Amino acid sequence: MIDSVLASLASSTRPLLVCDVDEVVLEFLDPFHAYLESVEHRLHPDSFRLHGNVRHFSGTTATDEAVEAFQEEFFRTQDKWQKPARHARETLDRLSVGADIVLLTAMPPRHRGVRRELLDLLGFHFPMIATEEPKGPVVSQLIADRGVPAAFIDDIFTNLHSVRAHAPDCLLINLMANDIFRSMAPDPGERVHKATSWLEAERLIRSHFGSLDQVTM
Repeated sequence: MIDSVLASLASSTRPLLVCDVDEVVLEFLDPFHAYLESVEHRLHPDSFRLHGNVRHFSGTTATDEAVEAFQEEFFRTQDKWQKPARHARETLDRLSVGADIVLLTAMPPRHRGVRRELLDLLGFHFPMIATEEPKGPVVSQLIADRGVPAAFIDDIFTNLHSVRAHAPDCLLINLMANDIFRSMAPDPGERVHKATSWLEAERLIRSHFGSLDQVTM
């Protein structure tokens, strides 16, 4: 999967933007809450985590095993629930005029087919890698030694830190679609830029890439 993406980038001299999918390109938390309600559970915004925040309508907290089972079923049927994050598609379309874009989703690869079909249906026709491995080494491979500016967007600080360790020159942007959970997120730390919207993220990316300045926003 990554080999085909690497091959497509090998001869490119364009800047590279690598994007997480859940809560960045696609909404995750609101659709996941809707799915939970269909099985008589709710996601409560008590802290920045899923485990411990999923409760039955009766008030009983779902076990870790139950939450994992809910996530598995949600990913299996994600095409019924998920929709684009606000401004994601039009922003990526604009940036793709002058940059290569790769979607890097932290999801069991067995659900890759459903996600690929959903992304295509929603107009996100960019190469996608589905992996549960740390994202830093993957981003480092994508950047390789081409000497191009690169940026990485994710909602989870551990993924941003992984990329920071393996691709130190990469612009790091923390972006999350859900306003409520974003307000509870831990500080992502040094050299990570916070963006509250795709439009703000676009400004950061254009400034870092430089060569995209001539593309109309």
